[in-house]
Amino acid sequence: MSTQSSRRSFLGHAAAGFSILALSRQAQAQPTTEPPPRAAQIEHAVAEPVSVEVNARQIPNFEPRDRSRVRFGQLQYRSGLVLTSPYRGFGGLSGIRLDAKGERFLAISDQGGWFTGSIRYSSGKMVALDDVEASPMLNSEGRPITEKRFWYDTESLARDGNVVYVGLERVNQILRFDFAKGGTRARGEVVPTPPAVRKLPSNKGLEAMVVVPKGQPLAGTLIAFSERGLDADGNLVAFLIGGPSPGQFSVRRTEKFDISDAVLLASGELLILERKFSWFTGINIRIRSIPLKSIAPNALVDGPALFAADLGHEVDNMEGIDAHVTPDGETVLTLVSDDNFSMLQRTLLLQFTLVE
Repeated sequence: MSTQSSRRSFLGHAAAGFSILALSRQAQAQPTTEPPPRAAQIEHAVAEPVSVEVNARQIPNFEPRDRSRVRFGQLQYRSGLVLTSPYRGFGGLSGIRLDAKGERFLAISDQGGWFTGSIRYSSGKMVALDDVEASPMLNSEGRPITEKRFWYDTESLARDGNVVYVGLERVNQILRFDFAKGGTRARGEVVPTPPAVRKLPSNKGLEAMVVVPKGQPLAGTLIAFSERGLDADGNLVAFLIGGPSPGQFSVRRTEKFDISDAVLLASGELLILERKFSWFTGINIRIRSIPLKSIAPNALVDGPALFAADLGHEVDNMEGIDAHVTPDGETVLTLVSDDNFSMLQRTLLLQFTLVE
């Protein structure tokens, strides 16, 4: 069997595995009379701080069908890695934030764990991860958050200097960590949220967050997006928490895409990473651009798609996005995938240049 045929077969199995696992997660989210969570729900939780070996294989082409192609919509492919590890808790990556150089990273898994480390580059291309460490997220009492029922589905990540916010999807709560007090050993405090946040679907709730920095409209606001919490018109619900104009707004939902993550650029563009899955089309992802200035309480916002990809490209269950600017002034987008701890899926780290 050819390499390309093998890859298509693998991707087909990956899509099926993703769908089956998605159905399994939906089933777990249904009301139950069993008091404790199933062991499998936190099977891959990080128990204690530990150094992690991560192996990286480079992805030379984003579209194997046309290896000469590097431009995809308004993005230009730079490099990519397939990440694997003998450490059982590595995987399920659902959010990532990079430093200003695009080197040091903070990532979260959807099993209540932190991952930190550095991206190693050669000639501008990612080649490896160094100094990777995993740590459990701690609650206000200094205990792993996973000890509390359903407090493990950590899906969204936002950072404002030393202050880090993590959204828990199944319970639709937000934790605030002050990394000045111990880094990933910091204790999380629950952030007050509007009552409507708690009413989001348990497995389609808080999925993306960004903090608006000084100098931007809505400065000081934590913007939280639901994965598929819908308003009366079928659009995606989002929240303005804190800041000058707290409230709720909606993102127009089109083509049945759901929100996976978001990043705010210095230009005032809010980029939203979206995905969808079906038995007919497999996994599809796209990135939309929404002007931050269009967001306000009760607003319905929309924006054009800058990028789209499917299983004909090197994608998987892409769940995290961040951006940094190179010394040459290029805006680089970094995407990470959640492999759902499945042998049929992959942990991918991809980088693109945003082309004007």
